Amino acid sequence: MKLNSLKPAPGSKSDRHRVGRGVGSGWGKTAGRGHKGQKARSGGFHKVGFEGGQMPLHRRLPKRGFTSLSRDDVAEVRTSELEKMKATEIDLAALKDEGVVPRAALAAKVIVSGKLSRKIALKAIAASKGAVSMIESAGGSVALPEKPAEQPKKLPKKSKPEAKTSGPEAKPAT
Repeated sequence: MKLNSLKPAPGSKSDRHRVGRGVGSGWGKTAGRGHKGQKARSGGFHKVGFEGGQMPLHRRLPKRGFTSLSRDDVAEVRTSELEKMKATEIDLAALKDEGVVPRAALAAKVIVSGKLSRKIALKAIAASKGAVSMIESAGGSVALPEKPAEQPKKLPKKSKPEAKTSGPEAKPAT
């Protein structure tokens, strides 16, 4: 057998239908479109989701959820990925250099997934409780990022000025 003698199996290939080429072809006259109606006309197809004037399904169902703009700001880092890294002191720059987190990431958080047997030191990277215990049990250390002091959400209410009494002694004479 040679490459130039290869052929597809008999019956596996067939010529495409050339519609509208006369009655002898079997696809002449109406060319497989049937008689009359919207779908028989040229350009006679409606838009996707159109239900004949009935309110379409995608508009009958309620809107739900949203796409968070800050979703990609904090990258997840698995403990198994920390195991493979060359650096022992790991911060966000080291994670970006080794391609563990995307360049656009503003922060990272370590989660438990896989094993960690070597000693590492995390600096300014958040970690889950399980990840902290795993790193410390392997002899490493975790310097968690300092959280900024939370500002009160509402300012304290201002005290109202004392109500003025009506009468001649309340208004100074001018």
